[in-house]
Amino acid sequence: MQTANTTLKSRYEQLKAENPKMRSKQAAEQLGVTEAELTQVMEGVTPLRPEFQNILKAVTSLGYVMALTRNHHVVHERKGEYLNPELDNPHVGLFVGEDIDLRIFLSCWKYAFALESEANGKATNGILFFAQDGTAIHKIYLTPKSNKEAFHELIKTHKQEEPYTFQLEPMPEKAATLPDAEVDIDGFQEEWRNLQDTHHFFGMLKRHKVSRTQALRLAPEGNYAVPVENSAMRNILTKASEQKCEIMVFVGNPGMIQIHTGPVKKLMDYGEWFNVLDPKFNLHANESAIAQSWIVRKPTEDGMVTALECFDKEGNQIVQFFGKRKPGIPELELWRSIVAEAEQELKLESQPA
Repeated sequence: MQTANTTLKSRYEQLKAENPKMRSKQAAEQLGVTEAELTQVMEGVTPLRPEFQNILKAVTSLGYVMALTRNHHVVHERKGEYLNPELDNPHVGLFVGEDIDLRIFLSCWKYAFALESEANGKATNGILFFAQDGTAIHKIYLTPKSNKEAFHELIKTHKQEEPYTFQLEPMPEKAATLPDAEVDIDGFQEEWRNLQDTHHFFGMLKRHKVSRTQALRLAPEGNYAVPVENSAMRNILTKASEQKCEIMVFVGNPGMIQIHTGPVKKLMDYGEWFNVLDPKFNLHANESAIAQSWIVRKPTEDGMVTALECFDKEGNQIVQFFGKRKPGIPELELWRSIVAEAEQELKLESQPA
């Protein structure tokens, strides 16, 4: 008698035979299941106990790997080592290295798997983390330089004997927001003008009960938030590549934000995806999913900080770009000039609805 798992496995194998290059996210969507449920029936997959902080601490032993974080529209892949973990807080964690730079939000993490697979003569080994609704949070893939022995030790230490019995839950609802007419706009704008740190921006939104795109519409007068055409990402990345400007690229989902700091060099189109394809950093962005793009400026102790923020039609931020910077160091003038030029070329006459 076939179980639901064996039925799903046979359906997946048939789909893969017909579409050998199909990614697991697309396969799960076609099969009407979550990516976590599909992952559990794949060849070479071992469920791990959901001891996320301990697993992440063990990841530092893997050496040179590839970190992948995605949302529905953008994929961020960065090679390097997991260094300097801060994982003792049960809700948030960090890895702060020159290459792997992560902000971790653990409250929605629920499932973890190890993958040991070989297809078309190519080995795929990794650790995959999923949220309570079955969507992918973060994936770590071994490279030829990785420590395979440490990987096998990690599996042995954290292996879960029984497969997961999935009890999928929706993600927490977003914080309630006020209609524009009920927002203390004067107070909100005054607080924005007096910001001292970009990290305080999110707290400001919560205090005033505004969403991020609503905040951009209600920004102070001047150039604090400027709506631009959705070609701004392509425009700014192209200029950054041509002018050798080092940038920061943030991509996140409810459980993770992954950051690249450095240059972007090789840019390439593939279908509706606009890509950065560099040796240590890959970005895959579905341009057609960008519904709003804003140039956003926030005051800090080190001067104004400038970003390009891109949103989907639901108002979710899907990718964010800054010039390379660290606390105590002003923003790169080259980055400012690139963004100012894009603003001049691409500024919209009216705000998005």
